[in-house]
Amino acid sequence: GELGSGPCGSRRRKAEVSASSSVVVVFFFLAGGGAAAAGRRQSPSLTRVSGPLGAEQQGLTMDNGEGEAGRPLTLGSMMKEIQNLKEKFKDEDSQQGTAFEGLEKATVLQECRDFHNAQVVMHEPQKCCLHITKLLYILIQGDAFTSTEITEVFFGVTKLFQSTNVNLRRMVYLFIKEVAEACDPDDVVIVTACLTRDMHSQEDLFRANSIRVLAKIIDASMLNAIERYVKQAIVDHNHLVASSALVSAQRLMRTAPEVVRRWVNEVQEAVNSSSEMVQFHALALLYQLKQHDKLAISKLVAQLTRSNLRSAPANCLLIRYIARLLHDDVTATNARANYQFLESCLRHRSEMVIYEAARAIVNLPGVDMGDIAPAVTVLQLFLSSPKPTLRFAAMRTLSRVAASAPAAVAKCNDEMEALLSDSNRSIATLALTTLLKTGTEVNIDGLMKQIATFMGDIADEFKIVVVRAMREVCLKYPNKHRVLVGFLATFLREEGGFEFKRCITDCIVELMTAIPETKESSLLHLCEFIEDCEFTALSTQVLHLIGSLGPGTTSPARYIRFVYNRVILENPCIRAAAVTALGHFGAACPELAPSIEILLRRSMSDEDDEVRDRALLALASFKLDSEIPANETNDADGPLASAAAGEPVPGLAKQALVDPIPMSLRALSQAVKIYANGPTGNAPLTLEALPIVEEEDAAAVAAAAQAEAA
Repeated sequence: GELGSGPCGSRRRKAEVSASSSVVVVFFFLAGGGAAAAGRRQSPSLTRVSGPLGAEQQGLTMDNGEGEAGRPLTLGSMMKEIQNLKEKFKDEDSQQGTAFEGLEKATVLQECRDFHNAQVVMHEPQKCCLHITKLLYILIQGDAFTSTEITEVFFGVTKLFQSTNVNLRRMVYLFIKEVAEACDPDDVVIVTACLTRDMHSQEDLFRANSIRVLAKIIDASMLNAIERYVKQAIVDHNHLVASSALVSAQRLMRTAPEVVRRWVNEVQEAVNSSSEMVQFHALALLYQLKQHDKLAISKLVAQLTRSNLRSAPANCLLIRYIARLLHDDVTATNARANYQFLESCLRHRSEMVIYEAARAIVNLPGVDMGDIAPAVTVLQLFLSSPKPTLRFAAMRTLSRVAASAPAAVAKCNDEMEALLSDSNRSIATLALTTLLKTGTEVNIDGLMKQIATFMGDIADEFKIVVVRAMREVCLKYPNKHRVLVGFLATFLREEGGFEFKRCITDCIVELMTAIPETKESSLLHLCEFIEDCEFTALSTQVLHLIGSLGPGTTSPARYIRFVYNRVILENPCIRAAAVTALGHFGAACPELAPSIEILLRRSMSDEDDEVRDRALLALASFKLDSEIPANETNDADGPLASAAAGEPVPGLAKQALVDPIPMSLRALSQAVKIYANGPTGNAPLTLEALPIVEEEDAAAVAAAAQAEAA
């Protein structure tokens, strides 16, 4: 549209509605916002700006208040301003409270006195609903009511049963369920009388909800008074009432199972109901009543498999019960008949029943490849379904099957490759990981190319799933370790969160342990990773790994540069880990010790105490390898005697820095305390001189000291 006259004195012309009109609106908004920021009012103006081809284009300019009038406002700068405003107001929007924020309990309780006003209850039910909503909000926020307040409000709510408004009655039911447990049992009896009257109401909604509320608030002693009504409700002609009674019976099984078991005939009759939901709830309750009797469950399953259940959810329940029986005993007499029923469900008219049967078949223990073939075929058809839920369910099941039987799922590879471009990233990730499981060593390179374009479009949680699948592939095909480890290292250096980077690091470390050929290349990848790592925990983990495995490689000197860079550039925690890693290199590689000693001496002036202490320990350990005074030779044949004879003593630095101590730090601390409090004399402190402390005793002493400090 055209920019016309506004308050500034220009005319507004009649314009055609188009996409550019929204840009004009945004411009006015930005101009006003800029004026507010600058502290003065600015008005936009319309100018003519020549385009690159000589054609005149309309452009928007504004005066910034500093003499830069005529600067064109391009689309790019406009979008930048919009983004800045979005970031500016994001926090303000997030801090906006709810409609009930700042409610005071005393004020709400005062308003609830309207419950005692019959005129308000009968003619203003919406107002009472609002009062109950405020009460529930206060309860949810954790603001507890005193017993007096609860009793007063509870009695007030009972007055609301005078109204026949459906919405108000449902709010009353909800409030009673929330606060009944906190009320005095004598007060609950009054509400029970009101709810019992609702069970005889002509309104089916009142009957159904009153049964649900009663099932939650009454105990076993009060159940006998309403047992007859609940039994009648189970076989009621209204499906809502029958379902409510069945669901309430499942809840009552926790408090009064012996009473509910007397309703088995009514529940059995409800299984034959014409309502799908009633049939589903009745079957669930019937199984709950008989679940501890294996023979009764077998008879129930045999009876229902011969009948024709109308309810698809009930059929799904029946399939799960059959699957449990087959898991318990595959060689039972009726096992084959049960399997045939599962196979027949693959041809059911309901998709949920078909999927449930297929999932049950592929998860059966010890099933043959030929037995799961029909189920895999059905799941393969679901992969092409237009419904995302079916595609996801089928893909997830096939992914689990591929872990144990990849050959059976391999025939679905074409459909799974098509799902790599699915708009649902969960489905695409499952398809990719399943292809990695079913793929062969030949097509791994092709899959890696697809993963390279796929990983940039998914979130970190999906990337973690892909990384774990690649680890399994690498363990399955060790000859492809160079491609797979290199691929993991590539994504290790790109953007990602802590969990994603830690998953890759753990996978590389696991592959180094399982495939020794990957050790040196993996260490170099990890060295490059810590050059630009933003996570302290991962950097220290990698430095520890380099210090442990690096000295055993063919060329340990190549890792010194990466480790020392961390001493110069990182925070104290990483610097301390790097100093320890350098000490490991110097202790395990004597030829590198002189050079490492020079590097460690630079850390003696570090501002952090931990870094200086570790550097001092490493330097002192290096000195023990070559310089031990003669007056310390107490062993006739030990290493000190060799040093006294003018010979170096290799291995002492390695023992001090690299080799683990023969006890835990907790036990060592306790042993030193016992040694210091005992008659030590002039004997030197050695590990052999320390008393033996059991780990359990050391743990008990540490726990007692912690409790005393607390």
